[in-house]
Amino acid sequence: MKIVPLVMASVVLLWSGLALAAGTQYDLRVDGLSCPFCAYGIEKKLKKTAGVKSVDVDLERGVVTVKTGEGGTLSEPQLKRLVKEAGFTLKSLSEKPLP
Repeated sequence: MKIVPLVMASVVLLWSGLALAAGTQYDLRVDGLSCPFCAYGIEKKLKKTAGVKSVDVDLERGVVTVKTGEGGTLSEPQLKRLVKEAGFTLKSLSEKPLP
């Protein structure tokens, strides 16, 4: 019978860990991305930003996907500034919560 509380505790910890994993995904359409060096530059800049967990660059589509951790949010002006500082132009952005 000592196994039941252990299993219950494990389920609670797993559930709370999943809840903490939620964040926000930003899809940025960026002008000027044309080579792997460009991708590296913008990826490096965005990864230095507090709350950013991952950055993925799709050169063919000109889209940069930024994911934040729980509670991490980025504003449009902040993203425009970061993209500009990396040497590119933010054309549009969409935002959606991560599950």
